[in-house]
This record gives sequence, structure tokens and C-alpha cells, in this order.
Amino acid sequence: MARTRVRLASLLALTAALTALVTGCGSGDSSTPKDGATAHRGGKPVVVTTTTWEGAFAKAAGAEDVKVIVPQSVHHAPDYDPKPSDLAAVGKADFVLYAPFEPYAAKIKEAAGSKAELVEVNLDNDADKVKAEVAKLGALFGTEESAAKWAASFDAEYAKLSKDVQGSWPGGKSPAVVSQVFTAWSAKLAGAAPVGTYGPEAVTPAQLAELSSKKPSLVLDNAHMSTGTVLPDSGARQIEIVNYPGADLDLLPVYRNAAAELKKAMGGS
Repeated sequence: MARTRVRLASLLALTAALTALVTGCGSGDSSTPKDGATAHRGGKPVVVTTTTWEGAFAKAAGAEDVKVIVPQSVHHAPDYDPKPSDLAAVGKADFVLYAPFEPYAAKIKEAAGSKAELVEVNLDNDADKVKAEVAKLGALFGTEESAAKWAASFDAEYAKLSKDVQGSWPGGKSPAVVSQVFTAWSAKLAGAAPVGTYGPEAVTPAQLAELSSKKPSLVLDNAHMSTGTVLPDSGARQIEIVNYPGADLDLLPVYRNAAAELKKAMGGS
């Protein structure tokens, strides 16, 4: 994602529109607090997120009013041109969630306005990191109880899925896997033995030789930035792992879908 180039016109349009919003809101307004739960209006936070990934984290943390800028149908978020309505939502938000690798995050950070608290989110579906981010957001939103309840349900579902996938190990033995750097979490879910990672850049001939020599049985590719078959002629089966949640902003299906793909690849039903 970080390597994806963004059209210059999109960035210029985003900067201009956001700057106009800041001017309209009045940069000298110091009456709005920015101390987490006390910052939002009407008792419930208005949250704007760049993608469904941040949106799902916000929903898990207990936010109910969540606006996503980039539609879930856009496979590569950096290719999206924000609309005026998207930018208007940023100006009205209490919190704006973004990831540092998103090309226009710096522009949003620069021009979001005094009424929005900018929150950088660590987008990683590793179970421990997800729970840490959800807890952090719950504290910011004043929805700690909702965040804690979600974490408990997540733990139960994750344990069930992990046990189910591990029950499909070929011959009862943990498979050797190569993961794209943003799909390592799915190897952990499967209890698989990681023998190497690649990306986000394309695999070089030297990397190809090194990774193939590890004789992995599975390659866990990133569906959002695939470069095609990673280890051709290695005998490894490649599956696509999806990181982004759907339009319903529910994180759990991401893990269910990954578990289903892993089971299928390992010969399970």
C-alpha cells in the first residue's frame, strides 16, 4: 500500500477541500475540548475513518456513528478520489482515524480542523494488536465497556477458529508457511510454522530462491496487493488473505473467512 502511487490531482483536491473546511470551521475556536470522551458532542462520538479497516476498529470499540471515506469496493484505497461529502464529514467529526501508510493521511492530519481529534491506528489483524487498538479507542471514545465486551467475544471466536484450523493440519503436523508481511496474523491464527515473509515489494529472484528452499506448503498472499503467483514451481499452494472488513464494519468475518481458506488449503472441509 505504501508503495502505491497516488494521483497528484487527487492529493491537491483533497488538500484544497480540507483547507476550505478548516477555514469554514474557524481555526481559532478553542472552546472544543480534545481530551477523548469529553470531546464529542451529544454524548456519542462522531467518527470518520479513511477505510473500513479503521471503521471496524472504531465499531468494535463501541462507536455507533462511523463514516468511512473509502468505499469497501475500492480494492486499493490510495486510488480513491475523496468526494465533497467525504470531506464535509471530516469537518464535522469528533475523531478522524487513519493509518500512517495511507498516502493522503498526512493531508488529513494537516487539514482536519480543530474540532477533530486525529487518531493514528495501527492496522494489523494480529489478535493482540487488534485488542490493544480497540481498548485504546474505547478509552478515547468513552466506550470502554463496549470495547471490553467486544474483546471478550473476539477472544472466544478467535480461540474457536484457531482450534478448528489446527484440527485440519495435514497429518496432524503444523504446515510450513510463507506470508506476505501484512498476512502474518493468519499464519498465527492457523498455528502454522512461519519460514519466511515477503513484501510489500515484489519478490526478487534472490528472495524467490531463499523462500523456495524453505519448502513451504502454503503461501499466504495479501489479496489487496497481490503480485501474482509468489513462488512458482515450488509446489506451495497459494491462498489470498483479505485484511479489510466489509461495509458492515464487522472484524470477525475477516477471521472466519481466513480460517475457511486455510482449512480448504490444508485439505479440510
